[in-house]
Amino acid sequence: MAIPQIKRILYATDLSKNSSYAFLYAIDMAKKHDARIVILYAVEPIPAYAEVYATITDEFKKKQHEEIIESMKKQLQGFCRKAEAEIGPPCVSLVSKILVPVGHPPEEILNAANEEGCDVIVLGTHGKGFLAHTFLGSVSNAVLHRTRKPVFIIPLPSEKVSVDWDGI
Repeated sequence: MAIPQIKRILYATDLSKNSSYAFLYAIDMAKKHDARIVILYAVEPIPAYAEVYATITDEFKKKQHEEIIESMKKQLQGFCRKAEAEIGPPCVSLVSKILVPVGHPPEEILNAANEEGCDVIVLGTHGKGFLAHTFLGSVSNAVLHRTRKPVFIIPLPSEKVSVDWDGI
């Protein structure tokens, strides 16, 4: 039985400085397999009770969604400039799509992996001691136990990584 080809990689991020470390693995994998990367950043929904008090309109939600995508594109370009200095080109051209769904992160990751036809999922995790239950730790754990796709869980370094999402 042959190992399936890797042509589409789903990289899920929380946009933290450390999560960019896992993106380096997604880039490396994409280069080696001539694959494309789908980036996903799931936005937790605003609870209904909060929407009532804040009077949040659909137009406001749409504008906020567009702003997040634009911000991610700018961060991606800045990040890629730094990454290419360390690991060489290409970077930006490996990304085929940026998804910013509103929903519970594990569900959104699993849905996107299926809907986008991704062959593997790349996630970062803090997963050490006290930090084991942080956002990415719990998300990566939930995804790992609910998918049949290969999942690459990249332990994030505790020290600051020289390449981060903020770097323009």
